[in-house]
Amino acid sequence: MSKPTSSAPSQRMLRVGEQVRAALTQVLQRGEVRDPLIETTVISISEVRMSPDLKLATAYVTPLGVADHQTIIDALNRNAKFIRGRLGPQLRQMKYMPDVRFRDDTSFDNYQKIDELLRSPDVLRDLDRPDDDEDEPR
Repeated sequence: MSKPTSSAPSQRMLRVGEQVRAALTQVLQRGEVRDPLIETTVISISEVRMSPDLKLATAYVTPLGVADHQTIIDALNRNAKFIRGRLGPQLRQMKYMPDVRFRDDTSFDNYQKIDELLRSPDVLRDLDRPDDDEDEPR
């Protein structure tokens, strides 16, 4: 039997990703990482994507109230091994503890661009225009 070639994550990958996200959130909220940049920044973890073998977790994070996200991302990646070690108690049911890498979550920027486009005068003008099909019987 061949494996599915779909690029969509499996239910298991989604479930484990959510467990890793919750564990990462707890580690960051408790202030277990002794790095001044991380300790003084509120970090939102929007998603964790797992590799198919569940050995690599990519966490998409957004540092709140910080203009330069890359410095916080670099600090998280410098402390990734320590953070991985702190995940153990919450993820003890896993056969392998995943390596964690952190990436900047740019989805909020994309949402903002889409919102700006939808509020542009050209789109609003098209939305206010009555449909030509409304007068025709169906």
